[in-house]
This record gives sequence, structure tokens and C-alpha cells, in this order.
Amino acid sequence: MKKVMNCIACPLGCLITVEYDGSEVLSVTGNTCKRGDAYARTEITNPVRSIHSTVKVNGGEHPVVPCKTSGPIPKGAIFDVMKEINKVTVDAPVSIGQVFIKDVCGTGVDIVATNNDCGK
Repeated sequence: MKKVMNCIACPLGCLITVEYDGSEVLSVTGNTCKRGDAYARTEITNPVRSIHSTVKVNGGEHPVVPCKTSGPIPKGAIFDVMKEINKVTVDAPVSIGQVFIKDVCGTGVDIVATNNDCGK
């Protein structure tokens, strides 16, 4: 099988062609750098994504504070992770790096604050 994709590993945005047999990558062409090869192989065999979102804040200067996954999660877990993030409400003050959810959905990845909110 063949899949053509735009690489997002670096700013060049190469058009990469991946040939695979359903479970194993046979070849990667069109990439300009090594990162493109690694990206294509991961995207075919085990695609992962990072999530950036917000959580509600009680008593904060703002109604929400931004958060993100501390690392990539399996692409198939995105909707389950978002359901868990949407359940969270934290009390101000909030500090950058504060963990809101540890090991979200058993992924081994935490949901952490990406901004401060000192409260009103």
C-alpha cells in the first residue's frame, strides 16, 4: 500500500510517500531530512498527537487556564482525553506546570497548566 502525506516534522513540509504492507513500513521517500523519515514511520505505525486545551478556574482572574499534554498521546485516545479534560475545574491560584490530571486515560501522560492564574 502507498500513502502520501505532508511532513510536519520541520518547516520544509516535504511531500512524503510511504510504502507499507499493512503493519510494516517498507520505504519512505520524498523527505529532505531524517526527521521526515521518523515522522512518516510513526504516523503509519503508531500515530500520536499533543493536545492543547483549557480547564475551568474557580476564583481566577480568567474563567479558564490553558493546558496541554505533557507528551504525545495515541491519536485514538484524543476524544477520551478531551472528555477527561472537560470534567476538570481547578481553584486559583494556578501555576505553570501544575498537574491537573496525572496519567490521563492510562496514557502515562499528564495534563499540565501552561499559564499562571493568580486569582482575583
